[in-house]
Amino acid sequence: MKRIFAALMAGVLVLMACAAFAAPSGKVMVYSSMQEDQLVAVKKGFEAKYPGVVMDYYFAGTGKVITKITTEHQAGQVAADVIWVGDPSDYLAFKKAGILEKYSSPEAKAIAPKFIDSDGYYTGARMMNMGIGYNSMAVEEKDAPKSWNDLLDPKWAGQIVMTDPASAGTTKYFVAALLSSPAYGEEFFKKLKANGCELESGTTATHNQVAIGAYQVGIMLDYVSYNLMAQGSPIGFTYLPQDLISIFSPLGLVKGSANQENGKLLYDFILSKEGQEILVANNLLSVRNDVDQKGVDVKAIAKSALPVDLETLAANSGKILTTFDNIFKK
Repeated sequence: MKRIFAALMAGVLVLMACAAFAAPSGKVMVYSSMQEDQLVAVKKGFEAKYPGVVMDYYFAGTGKVITKITTEHQAGQVAADVIWVGDPSDYLAFKKAGILEKYSSPEAKAIAPKFIDSDGYYTGARMMNMGIGYNSMAVEEKDAPKSWNDLLDPKWAGQIVMTDPASAGTTKYFVAALLSSPAYGEEFFKKLKANGCELESGTTATHNQVAIGAYQVGIMLDYVSYNLMAQGSPIGFTYLPQDLISIFSPLGLVKGSANQENGKLLYDFILSKEGQEILVANNLLSVRNDVDQKGVDVKAIAKSALPVDLETLAANSGKILTTFDNIFKK
């Protein structure tokens, strides 16, 4: 009898051990505003590492993603497991609304503290930079604008495009940063509007308009510009030597999500060296300190970046868009 009992107990322990080490399975959902090509690259890498887990995603401009998150939260539960949008100040609102779950990724040890929420609700997962792009068939590199104020030169009149900040978090961040700066403020945007700057609804549309030559120059993102260059589009991009707008795009784990453990797996994968190398291979910059950035001088970028107070941006988000609309849409 003792032998039978011992055998049964051994079997139970084996089953428990197998369950403990069972391969992850199921699905994980991420809501994101990043370019779909990059999301697909992350999906391929993640599913190769965890073949039992399917990574689904909802991809749209930041404005639409935030509307979806807000609507679902008001209905009782956000259907995503992970949120990944462009403007880090949006995460302060997510945090305040109780949308995010605290999570400290083991991968965070390779990431500078300035990219990590001090309360543990989000972690920077990629770096982007807003600079000036140009159509390289119409504008030579030496003649391209080298500062925000260069865009006010009459020679660019009617040849400038930017994304509507209501549709893109990265552009909203850019507008907020310059509106908050004594060196720019409302006066800069009034002059930009007077010089014929036009708006496009969506980051991709803005870059495509410059690529086809509808505009000679644009307020553009580095990684989207380099994606188009890789596809053969006639685009150049300038990292401004002063007041560059550098943005870190965080990950947030959704509180009470349906696939919480798989959400943590995806969160960790994106922050891992393997995940960050996938981003770098797709023209993004890594937040890790141990990843080769393909020749991009991240320290120089950090030195030239315009300082931005996220708390101020978050507190004045509605006012910022209203101020911009009063200048550009009336």
